[in-house]
Amino acid sequence: MEAIRPVGRTLLRDRAYEAIRDAIVAGEIEPGAVVRDADLAERLGLSRAPVREAFSRLVDEGLLESKPQSYTRVTPLVAADVRDAAAVVGAMHELVTRVAVPRLTGVDVDAMRAANTRFAAAVADGEVDLALRADDALHDVLVRVSGNRAAAATVARYTPLIRRLERRRFGEGGTCRSAGLHERLIEACAAGDVDAAVRVTAEIWRTLADLADDLVDSVADSETPGGPGSG
Repeated sequence: MEAIRPVGRTLLRDRAYEAIRDAIVAGEIEPGAVVRDADLAERLGLSRAPVREAFSRLVDEGLLESKPQSYTRVTPLVAADVRDAAAVVGAMHELVTRVAVPRLTGVDVDAMRAANTRFAAAVADGEVDLALRADDALHDVLVRVSGNRAAAATVARYTPLIRRLERRRFGEGGTCRSAGLHERLIEACAAGDVDAAVRVTAEIWRTLADLADDLVDSVADSETPGGPGSG
């Protein structure tokens, strides 16, 4: 019976973290909403301890903000924060692309193509979750092949800040990242052209960063009384 062991506290903390993070990114818990550990613990079927630990991690990652003895709430969408996160995540993707391209196999490139096919289909169908999962799958091939765990951890930490904005953009009729840019990246990878792959990767993340100001401004307008989204 040695294979049956108690579920670790860390696993409960991670379950709470992932569930709350995903709800924030999906907009199920909106910017500015106050969150309470007791309420979320009940909804998740967990004790308050792992939820409090998840809160601490989410504060550190910028999805929650906390005032001791007062409140914990979801952070607003702030253009500077999104741009900073996009710059960091983009730099990590450029790094892993440079390392990974010479190591890619035909199977890896095929996996990227399949992910981009799923991405394009999901965008056409308006399926935001499927589109973002396919987008992750495509870029994760390069992260995995690079073997750089520090870069992978950095990408995982800061991508949720960007995803909140991408989801809102998608919901307003945007197309997330272009399947065409993905195709250019894949072709460069298939050709073993490191410099071209890095250039396209930089373009993907630069485009997203440049959109942050306009998109966050539109969010602010729609949420301001008398703004374009009111009435």
